[in-house]
Amino acid sequence: MKKFRKVLDGLTTSSPGGTLGSPSYSSAAGTPTASTPREIDVQETLVSENFQLCKTVRHGFPYQPTALAFDPVQKIVAIGSRTGGVRILGRPGVDCYCHHETTAAVLQLQFLINEGALVTACADDTLHLWNLRQRRPAILHSLKFNRERITFCHLPFQSKWLYVGTERGNTHIVNIESFVLSGYVIMWNKAIELCTKTHPGPVVHLSDSPKDEGKLLIGFESGTVVQWDLRMKKVDFRIYYDEAIHSVSWHHEGKQFMCSHSDGSLTLWNQRNTARPFQITFPHGKIQKDGRKESCKPILKVEYKTSRNSEPFVIFSGGLSYDKAGRRPTLTIMHGKAITVLEMDHPIVEFMVLCETPYNNEVQEPYAVVVLLEKDFIVVDLTQSNFPIFENPYPMDIHESPVTCTAYFADCPPDIIPILYSIGAKHKKTGFSQKEWPITGGTWNVGSQTYPEIIITGHADGSIKFWDASAITLQMLYKLKTSKVFEKPKPGEVRGGDLVEEDPYAVQMVSWCPQSRIFCVVGISAHIILYRFSKYEANTPIVSLEVRLQCDTEEVLSPSETENQPCFPEPGSHSPVQASPGSGASEGVKDSIPCLKVKERPVRVPPGYQAELVVQLLWVDGEPPGQITSLDINSAYGLLAFGNSNGLAVVDYLQKTLLLCLSTLDLYGAADPYQRLTRSPRKNRQSTSGRLSDNQQSVDMERSKSPTSGAESRENSFSRSRSSSVSSIDRETKEAVTTLQFGESYGRKGDAQPTPCLWVGTSLGVVLLIPMSVPTEEEERLEEPVTIGAVLLMKGSILRLAFLDLAGAIIPGPHEVWRDPNGPEDPDRPRRRKLINFSPWSSQDGCAEGHLAVVCSERQAKVLLMPSQACLFVHNITESSFVLRADVVTACNSVCLACFCANGHIMTLSLPSLRPLMDVNYLPMTDMRIARTFCFTNGGQALYLSSPTEVQRITFSQDMCENLQEMLGELFTPIETPEVQNRGFLKGFFGGNAQNLDREELFGEASAGKASRSLAQHIPGQVGMEGMKAAAGGVVGDLARARIALDERGQRLGELEDRTAHMMTSAETFSKHAHEVLVFFTFLAQIAAIKRC
Repeated sequence: MKKFRKVLDGLTTSSPGGTLGSPSYSSAAGTPTASTPREIDVQETLVSENFQLCKTVRHGFPYQPTALAFDPVQKIVAIGSRTGGVRILGRPGVDCYCHHETTAAVLQLQFLINEGALVTACADDTLHLWNLRQRRPAILHSLKFNRERITFCHLPFQSKWLYVGTERGNTHIVNIESFVLSGYVIMWNKAIELCTKTHPGPVVHLSDSPKDEGKLLIGFESGTVVQWDLRMKKVDFRIYYDEAIHSVSWHHEGKQFMCSHSDGSLTLWNQRNTARPFQITFPHGKIQKDGRKESCKPILKVEYKTSRNSEPFVIFSGGLSYDKAGRRPTLTIMHGKAITVLEMDHPIVEFMVLCETPYNNEVQEPYAVVVLLEKDFIVVDLTQSNFPIFENPYPMDIHESPVTCTAYFADCPPDIIPILYSIGAKHKKTGFSQKEWPITGGTWNVGSQTYPEIIITGHADGSIKFWDASAITLQMLYKLKTSKVFEKPKPGEVRGGDLVEEDPYAVQMVSWCPQSRIFCVVGISAHIILYRFSKYEANTPIVSLEVRLQCDTEEVLSPSETENQPCFPEPGSHSPVQASPGSGASEGVKDSIPCLKVKERPVRVPPGYQAELVVQLLWVDGEPPGQITSLDINSAYGLLAFGNSNGLAVVDYLQKTLLLCLSTLDLYGAADPYQRLTRSPRKNRQSTSGRLSDNQQSVDMERSKSPTSGAESRENSFSRSRSSSVSSIDRETKEAVTTLQFGESYGRKGDAQPTPCLWVGTSLGVVLLIPMSVPTEEEERLEEPVTIGAVLLMKGSILRLAFLDLAGAIIPGPHEVWRDPNGPEDPDRPRRRKLINFSPWSSQDGCAEGHLAVVCSERQAKVLLMPSQACLFVHNITESSFVLRADVVTACNSVCLACFCANGHIMTLSLPSLRPLMDVNYLPMTDMRIARTFCFTNGGQALYLSSPTEVQRITFSQDMCENLQEMLGELFTPIETPEVQNRGFLKGFFGGNAQNLDREELFGEASAGKASRSLAQHIPGQVGMEGMKAAAGGVVGDLARARIALDERGQRLGELEDRTAHMMTSAETFSKHAHEVLVFFTFLAQIAAIKRC
């Protein structure tokens, strides 16, 4: 060991032969810093035209929802949010997100039923008309109210006039086609009696009478309800009630309506007698001992729906008594004498009853209730007596526990999704309605350019979710709970080693090898769990490996003293390192204890991912372990590497042993590029199985200015902490390991063949190259130790490391082919580890002479030629900000370096020349959530957590942007509007049919005049209605719609002819019966006259 130390010290006095001088940096393009060898002639095919940034689709539950609407003919639903977003959902695959330019909250949504349009009313008192006849909805018109605040909107079915109630109590009327105000206004002082001394309050309800479209029911907040005759411009009747009104709902016959009030009561009113309510009920108010009703919470909304074959449904939210503290929000369903109370997990924002008919004057026949909660979206089946909920096909439970990390894998092995789905399907919840999901609008087809994609989300409760993200959809495949690995603390027990009080199992990062199905999870309590996938259940113990990775921050030793302080651990046995909790600790000081306790007994685990090894960092002399900042796993080598702000550790997970445990300074030895005084590591209280070969250990170093030295400052808009795991690193005294990468590389300049290596990047801009000797034979790999040594040092604030061959293609890392660890044994075919791409250069012509290494830091990128370690290209990525995420990915059948900066810019650089190809100011960094969850993947795609409940996917590939229209679903499909039900001769004869209203005659400019220009301002959209319809689908779409329209017209003409013939027959029959009635009454009159005589 001393001999190796002297080798490291001797390198500091000599000039490394392969080091580079300081290159002349350029922020415009990659700058060659060495003469490029003739054989490095990569034909780069990427140009700027290959890149275009656009959003693809948004998954998850709409964050902070505020409004809900449903189109009963198209069968699509719209959800508005507090940040101005609108989500439109149809059948699975039909999911569209659109956003207002302003961030004003969406107060109300109104579909133009079966017209392919949507009206949104926002908190900035603006109405917007959206065109839904295209895959990407767009605003056609906007109307900004200047002097009044919008409180309620109502759009009658098949009407082009929108009623708008305001905070002042006035009701305005807007033409939907032109989006201008009518001169017809219902002023509040005309709606109430002149003797009334108080203002009735804002308008909280507007609806037309089912019996007569010319009668408008206006509800004011104070408890006043007025029926306004639109033709006569006067009040038919007024209702005064002592309690404030929250909502009103009509009976379909138009003779009764029901109101919900702030005292938890429901009042039923009859138009024949409006002096007092026909019925007053307190559904949840009981009579107390003193005879008084107990006080109840307000009923915020009520729906009164009728059914042909059963009693009416009265459905409302709220109304519980105040004395029942802690009760969850409820939705109450009153059906006849039966009252069912459905408790919700979250507060109710809005609900809507889905009915068979869009006409309000017909029997409604409700079949479901859509309930929008603050953090969930459910649909209740009303056709079954127990009112089960439908199984939600949308990924609305991403935020079931807060998302703490994400990973995105494109072009996965094709067999991984079906097997994950089959395992996860066994654990799905039951008890759902057997009927199909009722929201079935829109059309969607799987695009032609689809490939297997998987998104992995880690959560605060320690759970992991695997999602199928193929074809821009999202469906959960499998859920894994990492907390089951650990013992649960007993009630009242406080663990002495807890690192965090809340969410001790929260997931910080994941590492997954899809080929070998090895999966690693890093938790916030400084632990790592390694999982293997099996299709069979198992009952095996979990091996625990405890690691002391801590540096002494107090003792500062001189360089001479380090001769007697070895920085590498002494060789030891192959047994796993087990430290008993509390060993070696002084009284009252936490030492050698982990943060969590692993289950000691064998654990029975179901098929799926099964825990095999848990690595935990220990407390040292009262200091908690540093959170893990980097992780990499290689299934071919059987090695797991991780690092934090204290150092680096390498674990052999096949032999369950610790190979290396070093502080970052100890990796340098005396060759520290920053000339820091070496701190001694903690007294090593563990043994490892690592062994160093003296003939492998040498260090070549490159030293120049660090792009992220401690003296540099960050932008005020973003913290210096780049992730939750790198939160308190002192860049002058501590050096965190920020990235790790296993791969086949050259340990030193003279090597002729690549060997297994571990590349280490640190927070101070240093890259270390550690070669390893990994036995390749099955028996040797499980028995012989892996040897490790430090070889290369180079500069750069490291975020990402990747390897390219000399043709410019990504070199896939070596991996093991998956085999089921619990599968049945075959005596004829012994189970052996099958390795793929263990030495990727050996099968490529001309690539055995070297490879390219891509190193990306917070501010610059480099391309190195191995094994000469020559820097071929260097590029300054940003001067005013710093890179948060970087990755080498495929795009447009080539390779590029993609970067996401703290100032919101997304950039792409060509490889290996590092030419800038795209630089788009996408979004500003406002919080750590985006920085923690942003990730790139192959195919020119990326994702991030746009809100605590939503995942936004984007693409920067021009090819995918062009094919996006094909991949998205159609929101609008041509459907014939249902006909009005035949109400029968006698009901129509005696006045049962609703009276039609010529609204154009009443509200048009000819009769009502023009509205005041100062009242509202019209803001036209980018194009008009006709232009948007023409541009919706291009020529092909127009021809298809024209063909459908012709077919519909022909069909309607045929139906009209049949109806005309039927009406003529009915008229002849009616004439015949009328004549018979006339003859009969004439005969009776004659008999009566004869009797009188």
